[in-house]
This record gives sequence, C-alpha cells and structure tokens, in this order.
Amino acid sequence: MNKKQIYSWALYDWANSAFATTVMAGFFPIFFSQYWSNPDNLSVSTFYLGLGNSVASLIVALLAPILGAIADRGSFKKKFLIFFAFLGIVMTLGLGFIAQGMWPIALMVYIFSTIGFSGANIFYDSLLPSVSSEENVDDVSALGFSLGYLGGGVLIIINFLMISYPASFGLVDAVEATKYAFISVGVWWALFSLPLILFVDEPKYHESESVSDSIINGLIQFRNTFNDLRKLKVVATFLLAYWLYIDGVDTVVRMAANFAFTLGFDQASIMGALVMIQLVAFFATLIYIKIANFIGLKNGIFMGILGYCIILFAGYFVESITHFYIVALLIGCFQGGIQTISRSLYSRIIPEKKSAEFYGFYNMLGKFAAVFGPVLMGSVTLVLSNIVEDEIKAARFGLLSIMILFILGAYVFSKVDIKEGEAMAKNL
Repeated sequence: MNKKQIYSWALYDWANSAFATTVMAGFFPIFFSQYWSNPDNLSVSTFYLGLGNSVASLIVALLAPILGAIADRGSFKKKFLIFFAFLGIVMTLGLGFIAQGMWPIALMVYIFSTIGFSGANIFYDSLLPSVSSEENVDDVSALGFSLGYLGGGVLIIINFLMISYPASFGLVDAVEATKYAFISVGVWWALFSLPLILFVDEPKYHESESVSDSIINGLIQFRNTFNDLRKLKVVATFLLAYWLYIDGVDTVVRMAANFAFTLGFDQASIMGALVMIQLVAFFATLIYIKIANFIGLKNGIFMGILGYCIILFAGYFVESITHFYIVALLIGCFQGGIQTISRSLYSRIIPEKKSAEFYGFYNMLGKFAAVFGPVLMGSVTLVLSNIVEDEIKAARFGLLSIMILFILGAYVFSKVDIKEGEAMAKNL
C-alpha cells in the first residue's frame, strides 16, 4: 500500500481529534456551564449538554447509512467527508464569537459542529479498506487513532497554556483565551485535513453515475442491504454489541469533564487529566493492538469492556485529584484500544465495495447509542438530585448507570463469530 496515502489518511485523525479533545471533552462542557449557561444549577446544565449531544447524534444516525449508500454508488466518500468537515470547521470557528449567556445559540452551534465532526468520520472510516490490506488493517487503524490522540494532546496543551496564561499570548483573560481556543481548533482541523484531500484516492466500484442516479440507486442499495442484514448474522450481531458498548465509551468522552466539574475539581485539574489521557492513549493504542493481535481481536474487545467497567466503578468513588488522575490514566489505556479494534474488526466482516454504506450502519448505531447514553447519565443525575438533594451523589449514580451498557454489550458480543463473518464478506 502507498505509505503516503496511509499517513495522509491517518493525519485526518490528527486533524479532527482536536475537536474531540479541546471542544467536546475539554472546554465546551465547562465553558457552557460557567459562561453560556447557569453556573448555579449544574444539574440543569448537565441535562442540556447531554440533550445537545443526543440531538446531534440522532441527526447523524438517521443520515449515516443512507448517505453511505449514496457515497458508495457515486464514489462520493471524499466529497461527503469534505462537506461535513467544512460544516464542523465553520461551526467550531463560530463558537469563538458567541456572547455570554447565549446558551441556546451556543448549544445549537455545538450541535451543528458535532454533526460535522461525526458525519465526516463516517466517510473517513469508510476509506480505511482502500488505504490498507487485510494484513495491515489493524495497524493502520491503530495509527489513525494514535495520531489522533497525539494531535489532540498537542493542541489541548497549547490551548490550556493560553487559558492559564492569557497575557503571555496577548489575550485579555481566560474567557477570551477559551474563545480563541475554539478558533484554533477550526484552523487546526482545516489545515491537517489537506493531506487526505490531496493524496488519498477513492476507489470506484461502480460506473460513473450522476448525482440523481446515485441518490436513487443508493436508496435502493440501502433498502437491499438493510434487508440483507437479517441474513448477515455476524454483522448484525456485531453492530448490536457495538451499539451497546460504544455508547458507554462515547458518554465517558463527552460527559467526563462535566462530571469532574460537578465534583468540584477546577479547570486546571480537568485539563491536566485530559492531556494525560491523550498522551497515554497515543502509546497505549499502539501497544493495545499488539496485545489484541496476540490474544485475539475478540478478547481485545472484552478486555476493553472490562477496563471501562473498572473505570466507571473507580469513577464512582473519586474523592481526590489523585484518584481522578488514576481514572484518567485508565481511560487513556483503554479508550483508543477498544475504538481501533472495533473499527478494524468491522472492516474484516463487511464487503469492501460497500464500505461507506456498512460504515454508515456502523456509525448509525454508534450515534444512536450516543443518543441514549448522555441523556441517561444526565437524566439520572437530574432526577436523583431532586430526590437526594445532593448534586455530587446524583452525579456519581449518573456515571455508574452507564455500566449496564457495557455488560449488555459484552453479552451480545460473545455471540459474534469473526471467522464466519470474514468468510461471508469475501463472498459478497
């Protein structure tokens, strides 16, 4: 395989992971609670933040498989990736210009930026089979995630320094620095997307079609594949399992900073933990894939699910900053591993010529899961805060409620026969 294409593809993870770290996991939840929303009612802020994440996920989930089918028919994967990335970049830049107290506008802009981020990932993932082979797909997938963690870590360190020492960057205060941090994410995302746009070729499995024909044939293909999923037992079972356990992973990513803020940790401590996660995950993801190849990809998934159950259990008992950093260290060890193995394992059991469509289903279920996870955590927190009249205790139970999704995911995943899935994919 062309190494230029592999690294150009992987660099997109470096590009868009800045959004996942600085915006989604880092500054937006805190800034939303402290600046745009009501800092005196953290449970309500948590609810609206969870609702915003769920709305964005729902929109992407509904569009993903249909757009994937259309992209396969018309060879539009790169075009759709560019469109959604552009949407995410523009909306992220917009976060830097929203005034204090304007939480509905901030939430709406965040929803659209998240749609751009998640939508582009559908077509980024679908290009994995075209830049890798059966022999190196696990390593290429791991390279993307590891570069993502490193790139996201580099920028969040810069952003953290901007907010901690705004005068050194010619900024007035931490508020202005946070807004410029959002702007820096948009610039970073745009700049490092260029290698994929310029150097990654999209293979064509169909004769050239017009946009209208691609839409019509794509919808027909979507309907046929949806019906075929009933016959593709391995793919359907894996997707159900993935739907469950990745919900927990995404919810931890999106809501961890808000949870830590509710416990009373300051922004510096939370940002330090996020930086730790990024740097640990860069090395851990590369090591994790080697361990998974040794013990088997299926056991690698089980290892990640068990790791997250331990993380949630440990998170419930967090009292000090030391405990918080230990949990952050564990997240860094498992987060990239379970994501990269899921992506590469899925690529083995689907037909390459329908990769965008099948990754559409993959992302659809992932996003449908993310519809329920943040709302589940936010709702449990909000309801219990009114019952026990203790926001911190309610937040702990809200976090712990996510464990049920990992347990159910592990049970369903135990039914997946990877070898059977690989054999079926080659015959489609």
